[in-house]
Amino acid sequence: MRTSPPIASAHPDDPHYVSRLGWLRAAVLGANDGIVSVGALIMGVAAADSDMRTTLIAGVAALSAGALSMAAGEYVSVSSQSDTERADIARERDALHSDPEGELAELARIYQDRGMSRDTALQAAREVSAHDALAAHIRDEIGLTDTSSANPLQAALTSALTFSVAGAVPLLAAWLAPPALVLVTVLVAVLLALAVLGAIGAKAGAALVLPAVTRVVVWGAIALGITAGVGKIFGIAA
Repeated sequence: MRTSPPIASAHPDDPHYVSRLGWLRAAVLGANDGIVSVGALIMGVAAADSDMRTTLIAGVAALSAGALSMAAGEYVSVSSQSDTERADIARERDALHSDPEGELAELARIYQDRGMSRDTALQAAREVSAHDALAAHIRDEIGLTDTSSANPLQAALTSALTFSVAGAVPLLAAWLAPPALVLVTVLVAVLLALAVLGAIGAKAGAALVLPAVTRVVVWGAIALGITAGVGKIFGIAA
């Protein structure tokens, strides 16, 4: 898909962190889902007093199905976004062909709304349109850039990979733990993994570490507690 051409950075050795949003969102989502969903399922099955073999089989199944589901879900959802972007670009291309003066005036109004004087906005619109009118409208009217445009394959692969790696943490913890300590071991492993994930995500995006860590740990703990409680209820009922 065509978007606006890349703009040379004034500080190429220190790029803006927003350029990482595409893969960072998919990576954090995949890893968080892997840790929480696999860990929660293992704790739920273990809390139902199942034997270790059943617990591990459930964990492996959750890891495999979850990674494939994340990849498929990300690919479909981001592809839908990409389809919408392409449709908007096609509409702009047609509008530029059928009404170039109207599109020029529209671009000038956008610049004027951003603080330029009327004459300056019109001159700026003329200059950028002479260079690449479609790219100017994609960037300034639709709001698409190389950073924000959808990349379905990247999102799918990133989510599947991070889900698999992160989801292996609670599975490995359950495998190595003594049968009587599976719940405690998996709980500790999951909470530590979530804390590390929150810190890595915050560092990668230059955000505050403590809020990011607190957010993923608290919500992860809630998910684990509810799932383990459900498993315990059904285990007792059985």
